[in-house]
Amino acid sequence: MVKVTLKDGKVIEFENGIKISDIAMKISPALYKKAMVAKVNGERKDLMTEINEDCSLEILTFDDEDGKWTLRHTAAHILAQAVKRLYPDVKLAIGPAIDTGFYYDFDAEFSFTPEMLENIEKEMQKIVKEDLKLERFELPRDKAIEFMKEKGEPYKVELIEDLPEDAVISFYRQGEFVDLCAGTHVPSTKKVKAVKLLSLAGAYWRGNEKNKMLQRIYGTAFTKKSELEEYIHMLEEAKKRDNRKLGKELELFGVLEEGPGFPFFYPKGMVLRNVLEDYWREMHVKAGYNEIKTPIILNEALWHRSGHWDHYKENMYFTKIDGEDYAIKPMNCPGAILVYKSSMHSYKEFPLRLCELGLVHRHELSGALHGLMRVRCFTQDDAHIFMTKEQIKDEIVGVMKLVDDFYKVFGFEYFIEVSTRPEDSMGSDEDWEIATSSLMNALDSLGKEYKVNEGDGAFYGPKIDIHLKDCLGRTWQCATIQLDFQMPERFELEYVGSDGEKHRPVMVHRVIFGSIERFIGILIEHYAGAFPTWLAPVQVKIMNITDAQKGYAEEVYNRLKEVGIRAELDLRNEKIGYKIREAQLKKIPYMIILGNKEMENKQIAVRSRKQGDIGAIELNKFIENILEEIRERKNNL
Repeated sequence: MVKVTLKDGKVIEFENGIKISDIAMKISPALYKKAMVAKVNGERKDLMTEINEDCSLEILTFDDEDGKWTLRHTAAHILAQAVKRLYPDVKLAIGPAIDTGFYYDFDAEFSFTPEMLENIEKEMQKIVKEDLKLERFELPRDKAIEFMKEKGEPYKVELIEDLPEDAVISFYRQGEFVDLCAGTHVPSTKKVKAVKLLSLAGAYWRGNEKNKMLQRIYGTAFTKKSELEEYIHMLEEAKKRDNRKLGKELELFGVLEEGPGFPFFYPKGMVLRNVLEDYWREMHVKAGYNEIKTPIILNEALWHRSGHWDHYKENMYFTKIDGEDYAIKPMNCPGAILVYKSSMHSYKEFPLRLCELGLVHRHELSGALHGLMRVRCFTQDDAHIFMTKEQIKDEIVGVMKLVDDFYKVFGFEYFIEVSTRPEDSMGSDEDWEIATSSLMNALDSLGKEYKVNEGDGAFYGPKIDIHLKDCLGRTWQCATIQLDFQMPERFELEYVGSDGEKHRPVMVHRVIFGSIERFIGILIEHYAGAFPTWLAPVQVKIMNITDAQKGYAEEVYNRLKEVGIRAELDLRNEKIGYKIREAQLKKIPYMIILGNKEMENKQIAVRSRKQGDIGAIELNKFIENILEEIRERKNNL
């Protein structure tokens, strides 16, 4: 008999060799029906796995991330099987599950078309109905290579050849189809009840641009058709909100062929950007930060000293000045450190909070560039806080409270991840332990829930990552809080303690917007371009019905400008309906429409983007209302 400890702590005995699927049935037929995969002693396992020793067991459904991943991993195999049935000469590369679905890379002598995707999807649905069992088997490395050569799959052969000689190689079979795979998978293709192929893209084999370009087919899968339909609706809504599309329509920004990955901000985009930066400065002054500005080009020796040369140089741009090597900064921290080093500091100054809206440049592959979401130059709202070890917890708590205040204004919810020490890191085990526990203790004291990402920290310290959730339920990683014992050591930073001796400070790196450019892209999509009044580049559009009201329209316009309301005047000889529709397309919060009646009564007729026609109102009352809306930064979601 084996003792199995369930998630709730209950211990049940079963016969040795029992399959996890049978355990699920014994616990609950409903659980058995919904089960996708399991975790045995924390390790993901197929439901057909036999239990031969005492263990902890967690049975996972599609509601769990590992359950979603497993179902979609199987969907990727179904895609590959469908392609091989329809186009036997196509060569298989890799096909993993991803956050939103799955993909598979193929090497084909032809180009896949949307019509071909429809046929592949139909074949996938047939495979689902065939209820093919997924069976795992293993081969020694040499036999596995021979097996894949017989199948005519050179990419699989290459993957196996990269594994150690004593490795045991796992495969999964479903019907006539076999694929090299570490797992895990659902028990049968029948579990993949709702599947949809979404798009095509190019992808270099193994992500290396020197290798052959393959064709990548993206798809997604769910257990219910209703969930799939909801997801497709979300994708359609996301297309309407695409920051590239709206950025052009609303005249906010452009990415031009003369500078791929280097966005141009137009006048209206600069208004939005400046409002965000003003808000950022206001909040940081209140929180006790001092703003600095550091150069974007610094000598190569600095980047060797900081560690970026060893860990980040492939993402950096370089230049020569007076025959010496320089680098364009990919991060702001070394500059902030030089500011700190420019004078001696006392413990009485701590915590010392320095903030900067710093322009950085990072090399991104052209295929990864995407509007404002992925660019090659961007402004980080960095801050670097210098402190004693005793102040760590309170400072992290303070940063988290600042994060709360920032994101509430925009109507964002968020969730938190803590990333721990990666393999490629600097520093002692003791420092990493202190740093990691300090972050977690601060979050615990605030009652914040968080997920731990083992090994995903920065090379110089652990970090807290904040993921925003927008109105479509999509998540975006923005704020980051990184605790760093390494940079102060490398740069020999010092402060004079209460004992009169010199000590090494602790350093925190943190951003809240993350990147101003990317945050604007997120806001564009979050609001679908219909920004709340305080953010809107144009807050009020004033329009006359006939030429008779031109003078009064100019009077109203000048009054709004005097009190700081961003207004535009439309005196064109166009029908009023046309003017209104145009203002609606530009998503302007308020329209003031002036006819003879309004002019005679010294009133204005107001139309709200949100409420429609409000009717006639005194100008001063309208100004009072809109200024209050702006001052309170009211959100329109």
